[in-house]
This record gives sequence, structure tokens and C-alpha cells, in this order.
Amino acid sequence: MIHYKTDPKDIVPLGHKLAFGSGHLANQLFPAALGVFMVVLVMSLGMNPILAGLLGALPRFLDALTDPIMGFISDNTKSKWGRRKPYILFGSVITGLSFMVMWQLYPENSEMYNFFYFLIVSIFFYIGYTIFATPLIGLGYEMTPDYNERTRLMAVSQFMGQIAWMIAPWFWVIIYDQSIYDSAPEGARNLSIWVGALSMVLGVLPAFFNKEMVVPDKEKMANLTMKELALNAKKFVEGIKLTLKNKPFIKLCGATFFIFNGFQTIAQFAFFIIVYYLFNGDTGVAGTWPAWFGTVSALATAFLVIPIITKISEKFGKKNAFIMATLLSIIGYVLKWWGFNPANPWLMFMPIPFLSFGIGGLFTLMMSMTADVCDLDELNNGERREGMFGAVYWWMVKLGTAFAMLTSGIVLHYIGFDENVKVQSVETLTNLRIADIVIPIVAAFIAIFIIWKYDITEYKANDIRKALEVRRGEFHLKD
Repeated sequence: MIHYKTDPKDIVPLGHKLAFGSGHLANQLFPAALGVFMVVLVMSLGMNPILAGLLGALPRFLDALTDPIMGFISDNTKSKWGRRKPYILFGSVITGLSFMVMWQLYPENSEMYNFFYFLIVSIFFYIGYTIFATPLIGLGYEMTPDYNERTRLMAVSQFMGQIAWMIAPWFWVIIYDQSIYDSAPEGARNLSIWVGALSMVLGVLPAFFNKEMVVPDKEKMANLTMKELALNAKKFVEGIKLTLKNKPFIKLCGATFFIFNGFQTIAQFAFFIIVYYLFNGDTGVAGTWPAWFGTVSALATAFLVIPIITKISEKFGKKNAFIMATLLSIIGYVLKWWGFNPANPWLMFMPIPFLSFGIGGLFTLMMSMTADVCDLDELNNGERREGMFGAVYWWMVKLGTAFAMLTSGIVLHYIGFDENVKVQSVETLTNLRIADIVIPIVAAFIAIFIIWKYDITEYKANDIRKALEVRRGEFHLKD
């Protein structure tokens, strides 16, 4: 395999990488915290689970719809501050403030009051989240033109993003600790202010410290005016079609869908297996074991998987690194059968170093590979459309999340899981453990099959870059 030495001018300074990673920490902290905070709606505010489910689904549906629109807007914004950074700044502020306001809920209020209050504020939250996150993803794709430096940049961002998943499992412990708060709703009200403020501070850093790529041909950018609304709508639709015609990109989306969907489908099964299989349904005895499982998984991803997968990518290429990471995760899923052992709960941590290669390798590599795809798209179509590629990619991830939630519930129903009893049957727990292993393994093999013929190697990526530089001159960044 041919390797190219990274030109010093293509290296993103460490401070810039950390600033970009801080944005991703904020980007990950919001969903990580939401996953914990949402239990308060049912467990402590007495909300009907169906209503709580609607609060989780409806705003996310809006979020998925607005992602491509925001990608188009970001790609075509002409301002002296750049295409991405103004949105990252204001989107971060909107998201942080609305997260604080969203959780100011009280048990004294009626169920429907809390429902509509949360729904309305969460719509503002998800709009702000789209304004912030979509340009942030696009910014990462354009910060360096180098094949391997892109992976190193994404490795830093994913490493910092994992910090959110290290600390988020403990929010549940803090909220329900009566020595800290008198009630869980009070804990959620207070902790949401800290989470929102921290995320807001972290989220604005890329806007101040990162550099954007100067668009090579601004004449091809749309004019974002009301006068050209109809023309822009047409360009928007054409942009989505062009994105979906990009075969390497579709392979990345397909592989991500199956890896992430397989993981998300069984994500909550670990909690049920720990509580109902290891500790026979006694949540008191289970204590903080589920939180430790989540935290150790994030630690393994950050300190083990991301550095290793970055080195493998540099030596063997991104596609091969993805296949290796996926195969290692399959070993981890198999080891779960022996790892979840009622006689020795500590064995639950045994599969984690292998399991973590699945998601840890996925987003580190796919973010970097999508940046390569953006270069190919410019070569073929003459435009820089990082925002649109990022939006479509994450729209697919969100679609996978919704599908996984539905699949997870169906699986739990058909294996006979009964949420109204503390002790599940032996047959139910056996089927649950089998599903916990088989579903992600099947999804992993499908993902490997999809990505097998992905053909943007380091050699091809550098050829694409040379062709682009001939067409538009040297790659350069804008402060």
C-alpha cells in the first residue's frame, strides 16, 4: 500500500483539534444527557409512557427534516465570518439555553401541561441543535485536505466526544441521590442548568478557534434570498439527488446504518441483562453496575480503540481499518455469552475492549472517509457541499436510531419480556441474551459486505486532491 507523508501545512494544530473536539463534546453531551434525563418524565413526574415516547419521537422527526435544509444553508452562506462559524456560535447558545429551560418541570403541574411545555421548548432545542451540529460536522470535513490528518482530527473529536458518555451514566445517580436533591425533578431542574451551560461554552469554541476552507468557486453558491426561494428549493432537491448518487458515500451510509442500528437495537439490553439476569431483578443490588458498564465502555473507546484504530488506518487504509474494527467487535459480542455471569459480575467488563471497536471505529473512520468523499464530489460536480453530506449522513444515523428503538421494543415483546414483574423467566432471559449477541453480529457482517468494494484508497484520495489543486489552486483556510 502506498503511503504519503503529511505536508506540515496540512497538519491541524493541536489547539485547533481540541477546539473542534470541544464542539463534539458538546454535540455528544446533549444526547447523552437526554437519554438519562428522559427517565424522569415517567419515573418521577408520572407521565404516561406513550406521551413520554411522543416527546422523544416528535422533535427528532423535525430534527431529521431540518438537517438537509441546514446543510444547504451552511454550504451556501456568504459572510465575512464564514459558512459554518456563525451558525455554530448561535446554534450552541440556543441549544444550551433551551436545554436549561426544557427541564424546568414540576410535579404539581398537570400531566398535559408538562407534556406541552416540554414539547414546545424541545422543538426550539432541536432547531438550535440542528443549527449548531450540522455546520460543525461540515467544518470538520474541510479543516484539512490530507487523507491521514483527517483521521487524526476525527480521532481527537471522537475521543473528546466519548467524555460525554463517560459522565452521562452518573447523571442518573446524581439526580436520584436524596442526599443531594429532595426529588428527582429538582435534580433534573438543577443539573440541566449545569449541563446546558457547559455545553454552550464548549460548543462555541470551534466558532472562535477553528478555520474554514475558502470556497474555490463562490459563483456556484446559491444566493440565500427570498427572491430566489423557488430556485434555491430546486437547487436543494438537486443537491440531495447528487449526494445520493455518490456511490462511495452510499456505501458509508449503508455500513453505518447497519453497525449503528445493530448497536442501538440492543443498547438497552445490557441494562436489562445486568439487572434481571445478574441480579435477579433487584435494582438495589444492581446499584451502579449499569452506570459502570457504560462508563468503562466509553473509557475503552477513548483510550484504547480510537488511538489503535487511527494507527491501523494509517498503515492499512480506512476501509481495512473499519473491517478489522468490525471483526474485533464481533469477538466482543460473542464473549458476552460468558461475560454476563451471575457468579462473577466483574466478568461483564471482559468483552468491552473488543465491543468498543464497533462504534469507536465506526465514527472515527466514517467521518474521515466522508471528508474524502466530499473531495470526490467537488471533482465530479465542481462544488463544496460538506454541509449537505454531513446532514444526509446524520439524517441516516437518526433514521437508524428511530428504527432501532422500534426494533428493540418489538424484540423485547416477542421474547416474552414483562416489564411488570421483577423476575423474568429463564426462557426470556436466554432469548434476551441470544438477541443481544446475534442481532449486532448479523448487522456487522452486512456492513462488511456493503463496504467491501469501497474504493477511495490513500492513493486515489491523493490523486483526487492533486486534480482539485490543478483546477482551483492551493488548498487554503479562512480564519
